[in-house]
Amino acid sequence: MRQSQAGNAGTRRIAIGLLVLQAAPLVAHAQTSPFDTGADSLLTWALGIAMPIAALFIIGLGIAALVGRISWGLAVGCIVGIALIFGAPQLVTWMRGIFGV
Repeated sequence: MRQSQAGNAGTRRIAIGLLVLQAAPLVAHAQTSPFDTGADSLLTWALGIAMPIAALFIIGLGIAALVGRISWGLAVGCIVGIALIFGAPQLVTWMRGIFGV
């Protein structure tokens, strides 16, 4: 009788261990990485500072192009570049959706 109880206890331990191992990936996915949190807050902070600077830069480009100091092609190219830099997260998400990554 004692052997069957010991065998049942061992089987229970193995079953509990297997359940814990199965649930571990679910718990790991539920947590957010501290690196992701820090990177997101850094990106939010940098965009908050860069937006007004970019707006002033675009105003300066427009004024310089109007008075003939730079060509309109250079001004438009810089503005498109700024738009691509600020739109990079949306572009990456869009490209990943296209290629199924």
